[in-house]
Amino acid sequence: MVPLANTAPLPHGGDLGAARLKFPDAPEPFIDLSTGINPHPYPLPPLPPETFARLPQTAALERLLKIAAEHYGAPSPEHVVAAPGMQMLLPHVAGLVAAGHAAVLGPTYAEHGRAAVLAGHAVAEVSAVAPLSDADLAIVVNPNNPDGRILARDALIALADRLRGHGGLLVVDEAFMDVGPSDASLGQEVARGNIVVLRSFGKFFGLAGVRLGFALAAPEIATHLKLALGPWAVSGPAIAIGAAALTDRAWASAARAALAEAALKLDALLRGAGLDVIGGTSLFRLAATEAAPALFDRLGRAGILVRRFAERPAWLRVGLPATAEAWARLAAALRDRQ
Repeated sequence: MVPLANTAPLPHGGDLGAARLKFPDAPEPFIDLSTGINPHPYPLPPLPPETFARLPQTAALERLLKIAAEHYGAPSPEHVVAAPGMQMLLPHVAGLVAAGHAAVLGPTYAEHGRAAVLAGHAVAEVSAVAPLSDADLAIVVNPNNPDGRILARDALIALADRLRGHGGLLVVDEAFMDVGPSDASLGQEVARGNIVVLRSFGKFFGLAGVRLGFALAAPEIATHLKLALGPWAVSGPAIAIGAAALTDRAWASAARAALAEAALKLDALLRGAGLDVIGGTSLFRLAATEAAPALFDRLGRAGILVRRFAERPAWLRVGLPATAEAWARLAAALRDRQ
């Protein structure tokens, strides 16, 4: 087990300001491939001015919770919490159990460990499912970020059952489940009482700036989280946009197909440049090469930002280009050996 003790803000993808400072001579526009966000966002619906002028309306939020329950497979709207981004939920969820021992299945998204430390837990990253059974708080990202690992639904249910024996809580981050296997989500299992499922809206729908996310949990846990977030936690525009997007099944189906096709194209491009594609989802690919540090710098000088990992310097995570020009610039930068 590797202790996790740092509670300082962590670096993430998407910081083009920092990228421009690091690569001041890079051509514009800078291409951000450092995030796992759909490069073709859901088209924003027209919003009446009162959506911005008035406080969020209770009826609109209740409608969103109903829609989200249907989209994510929760037993009912009473099992759904809406938040201003999934990230906002992490410390509240980590605080659902008394400070004790938290275990995070890694390597994965580091903010879970940081949030658990802030909630008072002693946190360790583990490399297998078995040690999670002894934790007070067990955290799994499924599909995993950055390698796309999928844990079977039955295995997670069995883990939750073992945790229940000593009052443990299982948190499953399904931020990328919109492009994961349809039968892998634990959304319909949260009524068991010791499972919390987290869902991201912005990644699949390509609208990260809307700041909308959800927790699926037993009603008593959902109520606790709603009280912790307070009134008007989600903005009126986010409620309206979320309700429109989550009901648009035709758009979602077409988006999944397009993302899968683009991921295969990216795989071919990376392999053609000599990289080993070792995982990912259809929103990002994880590649490995001993030349990763030099390649990160080369891409940066070409105005292309990808995600690197200080603890695993041979890894690079690459998102999907949005345009034909961006694809061409990535291909040219990968070919460039200077």
